[in-house]
Amino acid sequence: MKVGANPFRVAECRRYGAEIILEPDFHSAFRRVEEIREKEGRTLIHPFEGLRTATGTATLGLEFIEQVPDLESVIVPIGGGGLAAGLSTAIKLAKPACRVLGVEPFGADTMYRSFVAGSPQSIEKIETIADSLGAPYALPISYALCRASVDEIVRIRDEEMIAGMRFLLEHARIAVEPAGAAATAALLGPLRERLAGRRVGLIVCGSNIDAATFARLIGS
Repeated sequence: MKVGANPFRVAECRRYGAEIILEPDFHSAFRRVEEIREKEGRTLIHPFEGLRTATGTATLGLEFIEQVPDLESVIVPIGGGGLAAGLSTAIKLAKPACRVLGVEPFGADTMYRSFVAGSPQSIEKIETIADSLGAPYALPISYALCRASVDEIVRIRDEEMIAGMRFLLEHARIAVEPAGAAATAALLGPLRERLAGRRVGLIVCGSNIDAATFARLIGS
């Protein structure tokens, strides 16, 4: 885990029996993971890359279409792209006309940069309060699947995610971390006028936050 990770996340992992190794940034953390995997012969369950990961997240897209067949758009947060890759692929296979819109914070917009460049890109430094969306790079499989099925990626600012956190607390009685409010922030912000009056699905993913941090953020 990255140094400075939310204490609640660290404590919860330890409560489940995990051994925590802290690294100064996400790049060094991924390098350390590879070292451990090679040295100890472990199997890496990647947080966002791989066909099996995408196959698993695709079930969410299928459930969306089965439960809301008249869905017109879906907004999904993107970190490394594993969730968006599977979800968007399933939605496009089942309902090609449904638009899939990805959301990234400005300080962690690796997939947006990859779309612009036409190939997986990396970012030197992650600068966003949404630590769950702080992937340091895009990887080939998740990038290719997102590129094929995500219609567009919009970017949002940290303050917009905080506003989304407040909105979800006040109107849905849900307390989420910044990443969990990313799709809501995009709908209330850059996508508001474009999607007005449409049948829109939101992915609210991420509630790994402690009360003190939540209160500090929504009070800022």
